[in-house]
Amino acid sequence: MPPDSSHGRLDLSARHEEFLDLKHRIFPLTLLSTSLLRRGSTRLFATMSSSSSFPIKVAVLDDYQGISEPKFKALDSSKYEFSFFKDTLRPYNHPDTTQDVKDQLVKRLEPFTVISTMRERTPFPRDLIARLPNLKLLLTTGNRNLALDLPAFKERGIPVTGAVDKSNPGSVGSISTTEHCVTMILAAARNIAQDDLAVKTGGWQTVPAVSLRGKTLGTMGLGRLGVAVAKVMIVGFGMKVICWSSNLTQEKADEQARQAGLPVEDEKTGEKTFKVVSKEELLSTADVVSMHLVLGDRSRGAIAKKDLELMKKTAIFVNTSRGPLVVEEDLLEVLEQGKIRVAALDVFNLEPLPLDSKWRTTKWGEDGRSRVLLTPHMGYVEEDTLSGWYDQQVENLERWVKGEQLALNLY
Repeated sequence: MPPDSSHGRLDLSARHEEFLDLKHRIFPLTLLSTSLLRRGSTRLFATMSSSSSFPIKVAVLDDYQGISEPKFKALDSSKYEFSFFKDTLRPYNHPDTTQDVKDQLVKRLEPFTVISTMRERTPFPRDLIARLPNLKLLLTTGNRNLALDLPAFKERGIPVTGAVDKSNPGSVGSISTTEHCVTMILAAARNIAQDDLAVKTGGWQTVPAVSLRGKTLGTMGLGRLGVAVAKVMIVGFGMKVICWSSNLTQEKADEQARQAGLPVEDEKTGEKTFKVVSKEELLSTADVVSMHLVLGDRSRGAIAKKDLELMKKTAIFVNTSRGPLVVEEDLLEVLEQGKIRVAALDVFNLEPLPLDSKWRTTKWGEDGRSRVLLTPHMGYVEEDTLSGWYDQQVENLERWVKGEQLALNLY
């Protein structure tokens, strides 16, 4: 007979107390699980890292200027063991990289729990990540890095943190790269490197410079950097600007002009400030062609021999974006045959350039060859920028060891 049946209902007080007891035991665990999930995988990985044994082995790669070393070495030496590698080994996923060189890279990196990288200098494809069983944290710079296989890192539970240029909020190197690109254009037009060498080796004037006033700048791509360079050349030198990319419309180009504080069109002539044209028209009519495309599957090899041969013999070709946007063998052939005036390059397919690279010759500009101006991927390399990036890497390393939330996880 049920308890208290005389009242026509069950007495559930005992069962209610059991339920409350169970609730009080289970509910905090539910809250903890929910909280951890809401905080995301970065927090989970950071907490797990706190169990790592000391000293933690940290490899710092590709810091050519040695800016990072005093920053990392200022940390508690009982917690960390740092190794600094200023020489960059051939990329693991490059088609010319032999198995021996791949194994050499793995042997270098395999002992380390944490690796610090600088931009895309050392790529980390899936195959390389799979051969680094001790890796628990990757520190890089910038807010994206196309040389890192982020899905592979995520599958392994390895956080990948970036770093932003705090001296240039909201972008990664846009001002410095703009300055470098404009410098390359001016140096190419004014024969700066050639004349400098002539004076230092006992010579004097070489060939006349080329005026940019009223000439046409063709920007391959009209994103943040393309717009910035175009604005400088319009305001500073009175150049006309034509532009192209596979998805660029005149409407988008007009909006870019507005956002840059430029008129959409000339009041007198009605000519567009940023005039969208076909790829063929840009290459065949521009006096300066400047690359500003983002490297991806669609843009890789966007400029090949047939494109370069459309250019004027008097044209200047500038690439401060990414080397693989251009078929390098085709560009070398066109320049060796002297088919354009000068190429100014800050980026290459393989970096650093091998010592036996065809680019590494002083014969450019001689025997019918085009002149060539080269810099070693310096478009973003500024003291304040690099110093700030490494400060953020140090901060994220300390956060990881303490089990704190990491800043700017890239996935």
